[in-house]
Amino acid sequence: MKHALLIMAALTAFSAPVLADAALAKSKNCMACHAVDKKLVGPSYKDVAQKYGGDAKAVDALAVKIVKGGSGVWGAIPMPANPQVSEADAKKLAAWIMTHK
Repeated sequence: MKHALLIMAALTAFSAPVLADAALAKSKNCMACHAVDKKLVGPSYKDVAQKYGGDAKAVDALAVKIVKGGSGVWGAIPMPANPQVSEADAKKLAAWIMTHK
């Protein structure tokens, strides 16, 4: 019984941040153009994580793109700026995206 409780506590600790960041992505309208595992208007989060997986500066670079937008990396459709997303939230989102390798 004690082992089951420890396992449940550990799973809750690891899943809560992931759920919180998915909720953040939905609340900031990220999911209107992106999905975890398939291309919509923009690339999937899995594709982004794979592309930047070896880059130690990926979280910071992606956070800037989330706030300021960007173009040319994933095709002709630009990513619009999202000035309503704070720098702290952009870093949370970028870190969450990078977990989808």
